[in-house]
Amino acid sequence: MAKGGFPGGFGGGNMNNLMKQAQKLQKQMEDMQKELETKEFEASVGGGAVVAKVSGKKELTSIKIKPEVVDEDDVEMLEDLVVSAVNEALKKADEETTSKMGKLTGGMPGGLF
Repeated sequence: MAKGGFPGGFGGGNMNNLMKQAQKLQKQMEDMQKELETKEFEASVGGGAVVAKVSGKKELTSIKIKPEVVDEDDVEMLEDLVVSAVNEALKKADEETTSKMGKLTGGMPGGLF
């Protein structure tokens, strides 16, 4: 049997290196998550009629509505614009999170090991 009790030479130094790499990756992921949480993502719909901002924590932080799109006879259109703007801002936040985390995990199966 090889050092560390694993047959075939697995263990010992190899296991220590693997653990160090996993700890380094975990720290990098935590740092990246903190960085993303401080970012703000903005989406505009209807030619700028509605602008939504969300944080990296996926919380709505701001909504701006141009007065000219407020029509009491067509509230549904305004509601649709608000929903679209918020969803687009959240999509941007998700895309950046996925992209940055994907760079860290570098194609590892399941995102990690």
